[in-house]
Amino acid sequence: MATASERSWAVFPAGSPGEYNLPRELTIVLARGEGATVWDTDGRAFTDFTMGWGSVLLGHAHPATVQAVRRRAALGSNFAYLTDAALELAEELSRAVPCAERLRFCASGTEATGYAVRLARAHTGRSRVLKFEGAYHGANAVGTVSLFPRRLLAFPRGEPTSAGVTADAVSDVLVAPYNDLAATGAILAAHRDQVAAVIVEPLHRCTPPRPGFLTGLRELMSELGMLLIFDETVTGFRLAYGGAQEYYGVRPDLATLGKALGGGYPLGVVAGRADVLDLVREDRLGEDRYVWFASSVGGNPVSATAALATLAELRRPETYPRLFALGQALRSGLVSVLKEEGVAAQVQGDGPLAAVVFTDREVVDYRTAFDSDRERARAFLLGLFRRGIFLNPMSTKLYLSLAHTEEDVGRFLDTARMTLREDCLGR
Repeated sequence: MATASERSWAVFPAGSPGEYNLPRELTIVLARGEGATVWDTDGRAFTDFTMGWGSVLLGHAHPATVQAVRRRAALGSNFAYLTDAALELAEELSRAVPCAERLRFCASGTEATGYAVRLARAHTGRSRVLKFEGAYHGANAVGTVSLFPRRLLAFPRGEPTSAGVTADAVSDVLVAPYNDLAATGAILAAHRDQVAAVIVEPLHRCTPPRPGFLTGLRELMSELGMLLIFDETVTGFRLAYGGAQEYYGVRPDLATLGKALGGGYPLGVVAGRADVLDLVREDRLGEDRYVWFASSVGGNPVSATAALATLAELRRPETYPRLFALGQALRSGLVSVLKEEGVAAQVQGDGPLAAVVFTDREVVDYRTAFDSDRERARAFLLGLFRRGIFLNPMSTKLYLSLAHTEEDVGRFLDTARMTLREDCLGR
């Protein structure tokens, strides 16, 4: 009889829903999760440092979310129309997120970033968008240009990471080095009549912005008549209740939200200036700047209810101090382990996020991270997985949640030390 793993390879490319790139012998099928632990179909437990790619900030099967969803599901799962739960959630988001004068729901971060770019193009009448090399903005054309570039072309030329993206779509995306305000400004000035917006992950994967970088972007956008889009799919409600725009004190024109907001349920949001969001009003159909924006399941009452339950937990006064303390313990612990084992690496991140880059150089952008020992990085991540740490071996980050404990962090560090010795250093 075929195992669950064998069955997965028979029906899924690479035996997974995408990106994990696990070798066949390490492929597992998950059966359940609770807190910071997941179990596969063979009953093996893993400490989870992926947490649904960051979508389960409270932890798996959090009682508040489970109870809220059970109550709401019995009232109907979707109406493709505004519900009381969605309205309540929208009102809370408008209070929490500084730029959210208006908002509209969709079903994912990929949809949200796609709509945000479309809105910026419609509002400005310009077609090009600038992104930062190595940033992920969803599985759309903008998100997959120069996501994992290999040729490292001269800026601002982009490189498609995915086939199936047209040459015209690639040429509409200008690419700049993150954290380099001078280079970004020069590119924008050279294309000032063509660029609609800059889209940025305020925390670029796990690379923090240099002092003044985000503020400088804000000033450039205002000076050049372009829109600033914060992709807060990851940072929203993770770095602060008001997201990265609260944490860094920079207000974008548009922001996208997802992941942690939905408490593990599908949800995306585009929020921002009223004059930009109002371009989606259906009574404007036929106008030159009208933007089509609709989602069958966006803001459905089950997801909205899960989000409301999640936000209620995140508003507790101890939430962010605890998340930041866990993140600091993980990052500082990794620094110590790497130093003790004599391994040259940089530990990055902020809040409940961390990443390890095997290089002795400071990492400030994609190219300084690219120029690292990526073979050792893969051996390290696969070794952690083999030893009971659930993570994405292709991921640029480790996710912590409120369900993680100091013991979980300690277990990760002990496993990291063993993995470095046995899989990376050959001791």
